[in-house]
Amino acid sequence: MDISIEQLSQDLARAGYANRTRCEYRKVAERLGEYFSKPIAEISRDELRQYVQTITEQTPSANNLSHQLCALLFLFRRTLGKPQFVSFIKLPRRYSKLPTVLSKDEVHKLLNAIEQPRYQSLAMLMYGSGLRIAEAIALTVDDIDAARGIIRIHHGKGDKPREAKLSESLYHWLRDYWDRVRPPRPYLFADRRGRLPRTDTVRKALALAAKKAWIKKHVTPHVLRHSFATHLLEEGTDVRVLSALMGHASIKTTARYARVTEKLVRETPSPLDLLPQPRRR
Repeated sequence: MDISIEQLSQDLARAGYANRTRCEYRKVAERLGEYFSKPIAEISRDELRQYVQTITEQTPSANNLSHQLCALLFLFRRTLGKPQFVSFIKLPRRYSKLPTVLSKDEVHKLLNAIEQPRYQSLAMLMYGSGLRIAEAIALTVDDIDAARGIIRIHHGKGDKPREAKLSESLYHWLRDYWDRVRPPRPYLFADRRGRLPRTDTVRKALALAAKKAWIKKHVTPHVLRHSFATHLLEEGTDVRVLSALMGHASIKTTARYARVTEKLVRETPSPLDLLPQPRRR
């Protein structure tokens, strides 16, 4: 095993990168070593240039290429201590897609179409508090703080703890769910054997409910989070407050939701409407 790859994994963990990102960066490093069939530390700058040129030509997606280049930047700057090896790398401009957002009526129909109480409550939580699916699944009973009206998230993105909003209606829904289902402690959504729901299973449950509700949009757990953000912006929530509620590291991440608020688009006057009507010809 290439020792540089093991050191990369350790450095990523110390830097607080999420597990998924750490795995993806490690794969990029492994592919680099396999390409030259030698330890990464022995790769020359010219060889690295050749490799970057190859993946640039073979990777049509700017986001995918950017992710690979970020991994190489971290590897050579932080782990190998060779920043001069990657000084030529320039990240491509990335374009973020507009997130899919459900209308409030669609959210209502979706929640009503979910049959199993556990998945229905998970969906309520993701929409009601804007949680990521991994954050929702990992919640324990002690994470629900009704007195303060918050939900404690211990392992958010990048393993950063934070607090999410717990509305009164969501709290009563979760209490009713707990009284009826009685999952074994400490987890809120464990089954009778203490097993937590799998992400893929939750995705399938939402997809099935969307089909039953005749919702044509591609509904995923993250769509509920997108809808939470967009609906709050439509109701006038300050983007800085929303950024804190979402657990975003940068307000720039939150700002993209402002592009899809239908209510704001609908209510913003056209400059044509501000002019006197011209005489019809």
